[in-house]
Amino acid sequence: MKKVLTLLVAVMISFAASAQYKAPKIIAHRGFHASEGAARNSLNALKAAQEAKIWGSECDIQLTKDGEVLVVHGPSHPGNKNAKPRVNVNYSTKEKVQAIPLESGETVPTLEEYLQQMTKSKNTKLIIEVKNQLTPQLETEIVEKTLALVAKYNLENEVEYIAFRPFVCWELARLAPKGTKIAYLNGNYTPEYCKAMGCAGIDYNYKTLKKKKYWIKQAHKKGMYVNAWTVNKEEDIRWCIQNGVDFITTDDPVLVQKIIDEMCK
Repeated sequence: MKKVLTLLVAVMISFAASAQYKAPKIIAHRGFHASEGAARNSLNALKAAQEAKIWGSECDIQLTKDGEVLVVHGPSHPGNKNAKPRVNVNYSTKEKVQAIPLESGETVPTLEEYLQQMTKSKNTKLIIEVKNQLTPQLETEIVEKTLALVAKYNLENEVEYIAFRPFVCWELARLAPKGTKIAYLNGNYTPEYCKAMGCAGIDYNYKTLKKKKYWIKQAHKKGMYVNAWTVNKEEDIRWCIQNGVDFITTDDPVLVQKIIDEMCK
């Protein structure tokens, strides 16, 4: 009888362990911009993510008319349609874009300034979203300039890339060092197709993943990771954890961490 009870206890412990969810890693969407003195894509948002030791901090990059790579969502800056003045980043010079401050009062940072900040801490990965550009030639240019800057600061192992445009993913896969992590964002391709594009993962809106949940398992079977964006509501965060998503991109890293602590003990 004692042996039977011991066996039952062992089975129950094993089941309890297997029922625990794997903790996804958190990526702060456009940095930890909810922090005081920060704005989306600002240097302070990156610093706050590093100080909070969030696994990753995402940012957007655009190419200006005079060939500067800026950390800004764009193409319009500011994003508020009623803002005046307001410029199109791709048709404007760096000087003209930076003349319009962010909501926090900060200046739109260059990618180089962002990378300089990255060298000050190894707590946080940088996830660079290469935004769609006006032409394929300009997309190749922004990829080349970005990779050159990352190499300049020896940050190849600290930076990952995401993009909506398949061509950008192809160019990243072609030009980046072997093993560079690239993920596709648009949500319209299977994991198999994305892997053939040179991607290491899929980075899809959580609503897309809810509709095509089987893509999560398909990606994992192919050795790919899955990120869900932009997940801010508790019920959606819980769904992502329950369904084995590897990364959660969010505007509310504090809430996501709280739920991970609860569900993934």
